[in-house]
Amino acid sequence: MIHLQNATFVRSAAKKEDFPRDGLAQIVFSGRSNVGKSSVINRILNRKNFARVGNSPGKTTHINYFKIDGRFYLVDLPGYGYARVSQAERARWGRLIESWFADPSLMSLGCMLVDARHAPTADDCTMGQWFKQSGKPFLVVANKLDKLKKSEIDPNLQRIRDTLEIDDSIKIIPFSAEKGTGRQELLGEIAAHLGEGLI
Repeated sequence: MIHLQNATFVRSAAKKEDFPRDGLAQIVFSGRSNVGKSSVINRILNRKNFARVGNSPGKTTHINYFKIDGRFYLVDLPGYGYARVSQAERARWGRLIESWFADPSLMSLGCMLVDARHAPTADDCTMGQWFKQSGKPFLVVANKLDKLKKSEIDPNLQRIRDTLEIDDSIKIIPFSAEKGTGRQELLGEIAAHLGEGLI
């Protein structure tokens, strides 16, 4: 069993030479700046302020690595699509993420976060393309589920699937970092890829 509580921050990678290549599985999280990525990571690990929740979006400009129980990495890619970031900074993020995706040995499973309330943005669609082209397994986490009425959930999830142009083989997990909805399902997917139970 892998103990999720046993999580340590390892490093912030600013260039491809900084990416750990020690053979441990890497579970990757990506998403727009304000999609609640840190909150989702905190919820998964059941740790309150483990992944920093920034007051202003766009704070994560490096690729952050967290080692879980010494057995795998949880990888937090920089948030994208934040308007108040300079063109140069945005280009730097783009190159960093591109160089990460360019190395097929790194990703074990991708978790792409989108906002359950809205259709995915053009930036989300670009990220979706990167995941698709990687040839590695990935899933979509539709966060902020608690902000939707029950009747809106299914149509919104279908809109996400249609906009990202993903078929039924790609799972979309309705998630609420606020309430914990979807946590067990997401942990089940991660555990299946690691071949080990998570507690």
